[in-house]
Amino acid sequence: MNHGTPVGLLRSRRDGAARVTYFELFFDLVFVYAVTQLSHRLLKDLTVTGAAETLLLLLAVWWAWMYTSWTTNWFNPDHPAVRLVLIAAMLSGLLMSAALPEAFGNRGLWFAGGYVAIQVGRTAFATVATWRHELGPNFQRIMAWETTAGVLWLAGAFGDHGARPALWLLALGLEYVAPWVGYRFPGLGRSTTAHWTIDGSHMAERCQLFVIIALGESLLVTGSTFAGQKDMGAGAVTAFAVAFLGSVAMWWIYFDRSAEAAATRIANADDPGRLGRSAYTFSHVPLVAGIIVTAVADELVVAHPGGHMTGGTATVVLGGPALFVAGHALFKRAVFGHFTAARVLALGTLAVLAPVSMLLSPLVLAFLTLAVLGALAGWEVLGRRARTPVVAEETA
Repeated sequence: MNHGTPVGLLRSRRDGAARVTYFELFFDLVFVYAVTQLSHRLLKDLTVTGAAETLLLLLAVWWAWMYTSWTTNWFNPDHPAVRLVLIAAMLSGLLMSAALPEAFGNRGLWFAGGYVAIQVGRTAFATVATWRHELGPNFQRIMAWETTAGVLWLAGAFGDHGARPALWLLALGLEYVAPWVGYRFPGLGRSTTAHWTIDGSHMAERCQLFVIIALGESLLVTGSTFAGQKDMGAGAVTAFAVAFLGSVAMWWIYFDRSAEAAATRIANADDPGRLGRSAYTFSHVPLVAGIIVTAVADELVVAHPGGHMTGGTATVVLGGPALFVAGHALFKRAVFGHFTAARVLALGTLAVLAPVSMLLSPLVLAFLTLAVLGALAGWEVLGRRARTPVVAEETA
């Protein structure tokens, strides 16, 4: 029942699984740019501070995209009003993305303003549209949290360079804690995951598409860096091949078995909101971060395959795959209820490589990490052949 919500504004749940619309794919183009900006930002400031700042910005970008995906899970993107909201969010997102390289510099207000406009503007629309709908109380609570966090984001933008990171970290912390406490807010009560009546198939597909966006950035970096090489010798060609195969291996690990099986699991879950929160909203953060960090590593290795190994290079070459594997392990744990020995072994192998990484060239270290990812992808192939229709992912 709509209970006052305009007809056609919300997605119909009677026609089976909701499909991802072309307009949602169009919306994602802004975040292709955001991912590119983040990887370039990390590359230019490969320090502890630079990594911490890039991580904070990535968490904000992911949150803006993820909350929009939750919204389009409920609202019909083909409705004119919803499209106008998404267009406004795209414009704000483009401004936010353009400001990412200098977000902690002189463009802090552009970044924070764009981010707050997406979060508060989109949620305000949903709150008004569902005021007399059963989803209304949930959006009212989200609006209270987003407004509170928005004040901190803007305060940080106006603050000096010492106060800004602290205020933005506090704002981000509030936003990430909110779903775990059910958006409990004084006078508004608390939501449960049972209230988040999402379409599981749509949520899974949206997150799969963001993984494709991140992998696309990795391939773009590999190709553009190789194209810019003056000397396309054996080292550069080998590094190019290693970087490409690394992206293929990550695609294989994520999509060969887990993605489809997880989508089926959330689509048939009694509480899809819980899986949407834990498996997709949160567990995909390290997974996507790993792909972005790996893209940075690919650019460094392709540009200087036989160069001197630095601490920053070693960290991203090992850290990118480690984040990806850890994120995928958490994803499978959230969906299927267990960790897999293969992923634990892969993480252990990457950890063993860390102490000797400074003795190796960037290309050799990248090749060894590719071997780890390749072995894990091979495990997926063997598992697919060995499993039975009844066992499926339970033995993965």
